[in-house]
Amino acid sequence: MAVVAGRSIVFVTGNAKKLEEVVQILGDKFPCKLVAKKIDLPEYQGEPDEISIQKCKEAVRQIKGPVIVEDTCLCFNALGGLPGPYIKWFLEKLKPEGLHRLLAGFEDKSAYALCTFAFSTGHPEDPVLLFRGKTLGKIVDPRGPRDFGWDPCFQPDGYEQTYAELPKQVKNTISHRYRALKEMSDYFTQNSSSGASLS
Repeated sequence: MAVVAGRSIVFVTGNAKKLEEVVQILGDKFPCKLVAKKIDLPEYQGEPDEISIQKCKEAVRQIKGPVIVEDTCLCFNALGGLPGPYIKWFLEKLKPEGLHRLLAGFEDKSAYALCTFAFSTGHPEDPVLLFRGKTLGKIVDPRGPRDFGWDPCFQPDGYEQTYAELPKQVKNTISHRYRALKEMSDYFTQNSSSGASLS
């Protein structure tokens, strides 16, 4: 299942900030062109890998071509990995302050951010490939700009700043999204030189 350079792949997102970050991280060495498209995907439940695979298969059904979908989890160790894949809904209702307050009764504030990119060639019989990235950190009282989800309350290990406070070029070399994209980029680069096709 090799990849042809120059081919367009639909990246399923309606979030302009996310697209901007993904394109920045991938840089100009990525052999395919990403085309963002917002489509409505069901909010699946289950473990992160299962959710990513289901979302990718549904995106293929709607797009009828090569797709990449992303799923992001924020997992609190004190809560056994929750909110995990449901972080979007927790954030919407609680805001970053509420996420921090969720751990008020726990000594353990450690957490990890997990990003999974799922890729499909667009052929229903081809397996969905998963590329994962994980960054360890802790949940803190929100600090920094509020323009990117839960970034203000996640402080990565080894840093005094939250994701929101870190300069973009620093965040983009340590983030869960960066790690997952690096894995995906390596795969695409290795498999595009063979001249084989996505279709």
